[in-house]
Amino acid sequence: MSSKNIAHGKVSYGWCDRCGTLVLGRTCSFCEVQARDFEVNSPGDIRPCMGDAHDTVVDLFEKAFGTSEPLKDRMMFFNKVPGEDRTDEIVAHGEVIGILRFDIKENRLRIDLRQAGADLFFRTASKNVVTFGGMSGHLKGKVIEGKNISEVKGEFREGDPVIVVKGSKAGPGTALSDSSGLKDSVRAVKIKDLDPKERVISPKSGREEFVRSNKKHLTALEASSVSDVRSFVKGKKQPVTVSFSGGKDSLAAFGIASKATDVKDILFIDTGLEFPETLEYVERFARSNDLHLHKAEGGNAFWNNVGAFGPPAKDFRWCCKVCKLGPISDLIDSKFHHGTITVEGNRMMESFSRSEIGFVSKNPFVPGQTNLNPVRTWSSADIWGYIWMRKLDYNPLYERDFERIGCYLCPSCLASEWRNTERIHPELYSRWEDHLREYAKEKGLPKEYADMGFWRWKVLPPKMVLLADEIGISVKAEAKKGLAIEMLRGASSCAAGGYSVEAIADIPRNRDFSYVEDALKTIGEVRYSSEFEIAMLKTPKGKAKLFGGGQVSVTSDTLKGAEEVFEKAVKALIRAEMCTECGICSKSCPKHAIKISGGMRVDGNKCNKCGKCERSCMVVHYYDKITEKSARQGTKRSGQ
Repeated sequence: MSSKNIAHGKVSYGWCDRCGTLVLGRTCSFCEVQARDFEVNSPGDIRPCMGDAHDTVVDLFEKAFGTSEPLKDRMMFFNKVPGEDRTDEIVAHGEVIGILRFDIKENRLRIDLRQAGADLFFRTASKNVVTFGGMSGHLKGKVIEGKNISEVKGEFREGDPVIVVKGSKAGPGTALSDSSGLKDSVRAVKIKDLDPKERVISPKSGREEFVRSNKKHLTALEASSVSDVRSFVKGKKQPVTVSFSGGKDSLAAFGIASKATDVKDILFIDTGLEFPETLEYVERFARSNDLHLHKAEGGNAFWNNVGAFGPPAKDFRWCCKVCKLGPISDLIDSKFHHGTITVEGNRMMESFSRSEIGFVSKNPFVPGQTNLNPVRTWSSADIWGYIWMRKLDYNPLYERDFERIGCYLCPSCLASEWRNTERIHPELYSRWEDHLREYAKEKGLPKEYADMGFWRWKVLPPKMVLLADEIGISVKAEAKKGLAIEMLRGASSCAAGGYSVEAIADIPRNRDFSYVEDALKTIGEVRYSSEFEIAMLKTPKGKAKLFGGGQVSVTSDTLKGAEEVFEKAVKALIRAEMCTECGICSKSCPKHAIKISGGMRVDGNKCNKCGKCERSCMVVHYYDKITEKSARQGTKRSGQ
């Protein structure tokens, strides 16, 4: 990657027209020619188009235009861009030739053509070609009337991509009518673009050409990351481990660690929801590399808790805390008594929560572990180039058109990938689909809640709100339940001494969980993990843990202390998530420790925990309504 065009949200990459492949630096390592620049949309985490995905793209172009010759035996790449579901720019011949997207309503992959794609295909296309005339001036974005169409090649449906041709010019378009009625339509075809250019046709290429063209770049990346790891671990007494998930990023991290140290221990979390291929791959990798595999096992934790918590979501990932954080904490505590330095595959481009990650990081909820992130600045293309250069054995699921590999029912996976799961593991697919449909029926939700993937969000993003409105459904489970706290265990004595309270707070998620962290600072000392969405509160009267999934757990030496800390913790949760940004709390603060920025933000160094902000808050009255419900539910629970 060479540069970013911030003003236009573009990222520049290089392409070698001689070798027919992406160049990650400025110059091709093989032919030593300066790369030709081209642009993709930000953030530009470009990745190779592999295995089944390559075959799918070739097949879609073949079906659409009657030929796929410009793509056969050539290197292609994907670049993820915003969309309802899977939406990837398709890069070939050093240009974005189209978009591959998953149509949720139609449950199928489609292609949208771009100008570069039309330039490559129109001379050999035998289908989906519309020739027109009788229009002049600037034609981009205009609609062709049927009376202006002189020829239609092939049969296609409304919404399909077409190549529009006017004289010697060709460009991409979209059919606004089926081909059979095109010439009789007032609105027949929309012209997306009509600005043809001469395109350089790349030679046939593959992974070998990609690696050799980027050898210097990849070698330099490796050397820098290896040096960072060696410098940090030098003189340290803690053993070095690698967090090995079975995914590509942790594999690259292992490659770096194995060069930098004599690492022999890898950590794997079996959540109980892993793909069979992943389990087999991790075992095989450990054996073939003579490694000691340490497994943290989630067992049936997910299925034991899904009834209480409901389906996980992108903004409600209680499953990660239950199936990952607990097991790995126990593993490190039992196997590495003096702690461990763990090399991980975290990358900045992978998610917003990791965009500012440093080389060294610590998870406050796994105190015995120091994490090193040597590939944090790498792109997906860097990762794959390095894996192929080092000839590292990778998870075979990547050849089955999975972009990221984790739990098979993860809400963060795409609907298109969920369709892949149905194809290769129908038994896993059916178990979760049956559960979702039963949950939807129980909550009075439409079948689309499960069938179209609306379960993946607690609070729908704008793109899914539009889709729900478009198909005329309501999928708000929260609106049917209202505010509530279900007491899993009321204030009761602990076997280890003291008292505890455990509950699930069903409160709308209106903002990032870091606002809860800030609200808790007005009560006591706080530690917070953004990755796992856990906030730990410590006060003179007791401790509390609040989870992004709504779980609240309190312990105290006294019954009164447990009840008081529970009340204050839940009030902080309500204040954070339901803040109206009225600013009264900020004005009431004698230490000027509060500011309003999308919600309440608290400077913990200034706050003296006087409680004036809580007493002035307009939304705290929700607490009384919630505790009325919780008291009834708690009484019922204790009588069982």
